[in-house]
Amino acid sequence: MTTQQIRVGVDATTARPPRARGRVKPAPLSPLTDPTDAEAVTSGRARDPFAILGPHETQHGSVVRTFQPGALAVRVVCRRGGTLLAQLRPEGAEGLFSGLVADTGPYLLQIDWGAATQETEDPYSFGPILGALDLHLFAEGKHWNLAQRLGAIPREFESVAGVSFAVWAPNALRVSVVGDFNSWDGRRHSMRLRIESGVWELFVPRLGEGAVYKYEIVAADGTLLPQKADPLARRTEVPPATASVVASQQPYRWSDEDWMAAR
Repeated sequence: MTTQQIRVGVDATTARPPRARGRVKPAPLSPLTDPTDAEAVTSGRARDPFAILGPHETQHGSVVRTFQPGALAVRVVCRRGGTLLAQLRPEGAEGLFSGLVADTGPYLLQIDWGAATQETEDPYSFGPILGALDLHLFAEGKHWNLAQRLGAIPREFESVAGVSFAVWAPNALRVSVVGDFNSWDGRRHSMRLRIESGVWELFVPRLGEGAVYKYEIVAADGTLLPQKADPLARRTEVPPATASVVASQQPYRWSDEDWMAAR
C-alpha cells in the first residue's frame, strides 16, 4: 500500500486515488499542451511519457504537466518551504493538468481528490535509474547482478525515498506499473524505455515495502495484454492471488539456531 502523504481526513494506509466517474466535458487545450500529446497520455498510448509529463522548458517558459485522472485540482509547490509555484489548469480530457511554474527547482505536487489532498514528488521529474554500465552489461548478457537492478527495489533516489521498478520488455509499445497506489490504472505510471536495452524503468516516490503491484503491457500491435507479475519479484502474494509485492532489501534473519545446533 502506498505511503504517499494523504493530508486531509483519510487514513494514509488505506487511501488511494479514486477512479474517474462518468464522462466529463473536456477542458480547452492551452498553448502549453500539444493535442496529440494530450491524447497519447489520456488514452495510455504514450511511448515516451517523460517527453510530455513532468517539467519542461518551452517557448512559453518552464512548464509542469501531470496526469491525475479523478483529481479536482493540482498545485505545484516548492519542495523546500512549500511556496506555491503554480496552480495547474485542466487540459483537454479529464486528468491532464499543466501550468507555467515560477521556479525550476525540486517541487511537490499537491493533488486535490475531493475527500483528501495528496502531496508527493512527481515521478516524471526524476532522471534515468539504470546506469550506462548496467545497460551495456545487460545487452551483452554479462550482467551478473540483475536481481539488484531489475524488479522492485525500495531505495532513496535523488534524495527521495520510494521504489524503483525495472522490467525487460523490448517489444512493448508501453509498459506501466500498476497497483493499489494508482487504482490499477495503467495510464498513470507509464515507464521510461531505455531503447538501447529494451528495459522499462520508473521511480515511484513515497512507495515502500509491502506495496502490491503488477506490470501492464501494451503490445507492439496495440493490444492491451493481461497484467503481468514481475518475473524478478522478491516476494509475491499468497495464492490464489497473483500480484507481486515490494520486498525489503534487508537480508533475511534466520531464527533456527537451536535446530541447527541440535540436528
